[in-house]
Amino acid sequence: MTISCIGSGNMGTALIKGALSLAAKPAEKIEIGFADADASKAQAAAAALGGKVFPSNAQAVQEGDYVFLAVKPQVFERVLAEIAPAVTQRLSQTRTGGTGALVLVSMAPGWSIGKIQAVLGVKAPVIRIMPNTPALISRGVIAMTVSPEVPAAQSAELEKLLGGAGMVDRLEEKYMDAVTGLSGSGPAFTYLFIEALADGGVRAGLPRDKALRYAAQTVQGAAAMVMETGKHPGELKDMVASPGGTTIAGITALENGGFRAAAINAVEAAWKRSTELG
Repeated sequence: MTISCIGSGNMGTALIKGALSLAAKPAEKIEIGFADADASKAQAAAAALGGKVFPSNAQAVQEGDYVFLAVKPQVFERVLAEIAPAVTQRLSQTRTGGTGALVLVSMAPGWSIGKIQAVLGVKAPVIRIMPNTPALISRGVIAMTVSPEVPAAQSAELEKLLGGAGMVDRLEEKYMDAVTGLSGSGPAFTYLFIEALADGGVRAGLPRDKALRYAAQTVQGAAAMVMETGKHPGELKDMVASPGGTTIAGITALENGGFRAAAINAVEAAWKRSTELG
């Protein structure tokens, strides 16, 4: 199996690193390679993961079984147009028994499978994913939707390999922009909350380093409670907020500040921007 990555930023590298950690068989050889407009970045990524550097994006398509499209939205259409001839040629070779099956893996926000295929000019097999940055430490959320052209065995194989970077969940493509707004952008919103909690601790007299560590661990523990108990967040909140106590006083302050509305509006704004990018 060969995994190619066009673009060598943190996200593409993290996903391929996760895939390598979950190879189907310990003895199975997975070859990887990177192509990037900045050759030094491709070389650094290849060196870190034991891969090679492709001389061009077209070569990455020619050699890859799974080709990750991990470039910025601003250049995504240009890259698709650039690789279109190689994709068409590769698919033609597959139909005539020349080489193995090709699957394109896109993580571009807003770009539907149909639009990707339209720019390519061919009904290429496409898997669209939306990962988030905790994939860098194998704790990401990776939403995944699959075009009908992708063989079931290959989509299942990729789903398993992506599991090395976090939780993988399949869903209908119509939800992908909402996923971008929630879990794609959500870590940044959560970092702001952690920072704000820590600032509150400092205001109350805690040393900065302890306030930040306590805030981060509190958010991590609270999230684990939701995942592991299966209880609704409102129920867990009520377990902490005793009548007339400190927690309900703090919750009142959050509600007076429009905390819930601000969080909802943040996800909505990110969702709308994702649709605009497409």
